Amino acid sequence: MTVIYGVNPKKPYTCQDVLGAIERCFVKAHDDVLNKEMTSEAQQFNPQELENLKKLSVLQLIKDIFKEIGGNYENPTKENLIGVCDKLAEYSKMYRFPEAIKKHYEEIMQLVDGL
Repeated sequence: MTVIYGVNPKKPYTCQDVLGAIERCFVKAHDDVLNKEMTSEAQQFNPQELENLKKLSVLQLIKDIFKEIGGNYENPTKENLIGVCDKLAEYSKMYRFPEAIKKHYEEIMQLVDGL
């Protein structure tokens, strides 16, 4: 098996590592959507600053979901991660085809299942 969003499933990893993979996955999967949402602001920033803003946008969304499900972003549990993935998959239906959502969800669930 290959590395999944920065996590090697053949080596020991933590819930925090999986959370990082979720964040990286969501930024990558929604890059075009984030670019469109930030079009007016994009002219004000260099490419690195724009990438940082996209990451912050995703981070805030994920933190909001943690609050919604009663989870702890700083110390996530396996159950929290499943809840976050479920909510992100639901959110993604506004922007992505079901096949893409399923692919990303299954990749992350491989990591969750290994916890």
